[in-house]
Amino acid sequence: MIKNIKLLFLVSLTFIACNNNDEEVVKYNTSDGLPPTAGIANFAKFVSLGNSLTAGYSDNALFIDGQKVSYTNIMAQQFTTVGGGVFKSPFMADNIGGFKINGVPVSGPRLASTGGGAPVPVSGTPSTEIMTSIATAGPYNNCGVPGAKSFHLLSPSYGSLAGISVGTANPYYVRFAPNATTSVLAYAVSQTPTFFSLWIGNNDVLGYATSGGDGSNPITPSAGAAGVGFDATYDALVNTLTATGAKGVIANIPYVNSSPFFTYIATNPVPLTAAQVTPLNQLWGGLNAILASANQPARFQTLTVSSTNPLLIADDMLAYDATALFTAALQGAPFNFPAATAGFLGTLYGKARHASGATATRDFILLSAGGTIGTTQPGFPPNNNTIGVTYPMEDKSTLTASEVALVKTATDAYNVKIKAVAAAKGLAFVDANALLGQVSSGGITANGFTVTGAFITGGGFSTDGVHPSPRGYALIANSFITAINTTYGSNLKGVDLGNYRVLFPKTL
Repeated sequence: MIKNIKLLFLVSLTFIACNNNDEEVVKYNTSDGLPPTAGIANFAKFVSLGNSLTAGYSDNALFIDGQKVSYTNIMAQQFTTVGGGVFKSPFMADNIGGFKINGVPVSGPRLASTGGGAPVPVSGTPSTEIMTSIATAGPYNNCGVPGAKSFHLLSPSYGSLAGISVGTANPYYVRFAPNATTSVLAYAVSQTPTFFSLWIGNNDVLGYATSGGDGSNPITPSAGAAGVGFDATYDALVNTLTATGAKGVIANIPYVNSSPFFTYIATNPVPLTAAQVTPLNQLWGGLNAILASANQPARFQTLTVSSTNPLLIADDMLAYDATALFTAALQGAPFNFPAATAGFLGTLYGKARHASGATATRDFILLSAGGTIGTTQPGFPPNNNTIGVTYPMEDKSTLTASEVALVKTATDAYNVKIKAVAAAKGLAFVDANALLGQVSSGGITANGFTVTGAFITGGGFSTDGVHPSPRGYALIANSFITAINTTYGSNLKGVDLGNYRVLFPKTL
């Protein structure tokens, strides 16, 4: 009889030592050691909605092994211990990452660490063809779509092939959408889910942040009708998902600028010699004096003979454009520049300043701009063209303190809405903002491993500096599982972080 019990519970039970009466004590492989239970939840049909985080995007690409360790796929594996069914993902065609359209590579390959230098693309050409639909092999439980904003999940044209070229559709969704007129939300609910996860809203601020707030990717406003404003859109998503009684778990939005994409490059990495410092301080001191003559605060710092001088950046959000002021003043004493030179310098520095590293006014240098620092920019005069030193970094290369404030305001508003919806609907709630904030600020220790936000080495983020690593996704999955157990009385066990890579290798 004991042998039969061992066979029956081989997966879900672990046996421990007998007591003094030779009675065998059974300990279950659950969070509390008791028999596995789903509580009041039903995991038979689990669907997940969201963006790249839900899909398992990592290393700046979507690829098979990354999809396998998405937090949703990890959760689905744990759900099988309490009645969870098959969880199907729209896997890409390879582990190179990226895709092609009509045979032309458009995205990818994925990045991989070089062990010391900047991450580089892996070798190979993406074989995933967007024109080759995989819809007939569906439906797919994982409805995460890289790049999706909240309102995109409601769009009936988001899966239309014709919409890719005009920006109204998403190639990742086009590939597995059932047709050109079904929204991601409609596709998900058509599967009649008994349980769902929803983590959406990151891209509603992330696109703005990663573009340096250049206006090409605006922040989604909180107010507005469904499909326009975040609040109404979120209500529409959750109301639809819960309309047939499904339970679920939702998560709020982390402060995106806490990821390595924004924090890795310091605001003051510029080395200068004495020969460089003297003329530069004369220039910056002169420009500060001109600003003072117009009752404007100083924008340029006093440089030192060191390796920690601040970067020179453009800031289009400066309230005062000093172009005309500088142009006029630089033609007079003590500068006496020719009109053409004064005009060039006035235009160059009219909305420039040194980056701030102070906590309250910190600017963030984008990881994507790192390769331009210290390079030369053709221009006039020829000695005034070192990017980040004498030539301002483009505004889109940085997320300035003013832009950070806009991101934070929007994120806070989204998170108020998400938490209120969780409470009103009785849904499990994950404070992803607190979780990833802790990863970035000091790290989280579990299973003998400490996961931090250090770029490449921390274990929390992949080589793109934005999306989690395999171990980061496992940590997130465990947080979702904890929230589910707390809300629904289940006793799902989290996964061991040691079973997940810190980073994907070059070859998979």
